[in-house]
Amino acid sequence: MTTHVLILCTHNSARSVLGEGMLNHWAGKLGKDVRAHSAGSAPSGRINPFAVEALQNAGVDASGYFSKSWDRFSQDGAPPLSIVITVCDSAAAEQCPVFFGGRGQPVKVHWGYPDPSNAEGGDEGKRRAFELTRQAIGYRLLQLLQLPLESLSKVELQQALEGIART
Repeated sequence: MTTHVLILCTHNSARSVLGEGMLNHWAGKLGKDVRAHSAGSAPSGRINPFAVEALQNAGVDASGYFSKSWDRFSQDGAPPLSIVITVCDSAAAEQCPVFFGGRGQPVKVHWGYPDPSNAEGGDEGKRRAFELTRQAIGYRLLQLLQLPLESLSKVELQQALEGIART
């Protein structure tokens, strides 16, 4: 059975899209039955071009990605979510969305990252920040893919994901 992972941020234009792209990419490469989705509580309606560039430079096909609302994951016909990961930066007083939807009460965890869209240094500074964010998110998602997702209880999965958050 496919493990569906929802990666959330406020605008669904940068960090959550990087996570969706990297998790789907790594799951495909590793032959894992995991499907990533991303959404935002207040979607911007566009994906940051630096996010698309960072994914493409890593060999990830980002052609089907778009900024979307988390509402679609609480509606009939939505995929049954197993995991919800928020990736906003609460340390910077950024408002993180709280997701109450999803069939079967998915396990929820927060993995905070600074917003690369706010990086200084012009376009080169932003490119560098997006690439570093892509690498950091990708590292944690590789750890997630190493978990025996099909055999962990919700409590064990929660503990494992919180452990990954500390890396």
